[in-house]
Amino acid sequence: MNSMHAEIRSFVVTNFLFGDTSRAPGDADSLLATGVVDSTGVLELVEFLEGDLGVPVADHETVPANLDSIDNIARFVDKKRAGVSA
Repeated sequence: MNSMHAEIRSFVVTNFLFGDTSRAPGDADSLLATGVVDSTGVLELVEFLEGDLGVPVADHETVPANLDSIDNIARFVDKKRAGVSA
């Protein structure tokens, strides 16, 4: 696991699982399908990306392909930081 995955996982566990690491999803697990994140949680994820990581998220980018798993979020952040539109 790289540091970006670790930072995202830490945010998810702290903010959605209230520190319960035993319920932490795998990197490829759907955060929506597993019930870890709901529609309000997606907004919290966007706030985390924009505020903590400095990654702007356009409305059209708030889709599962970008935000539904730790892997997807990490890829999205990498693309945005590289200047690639997601």
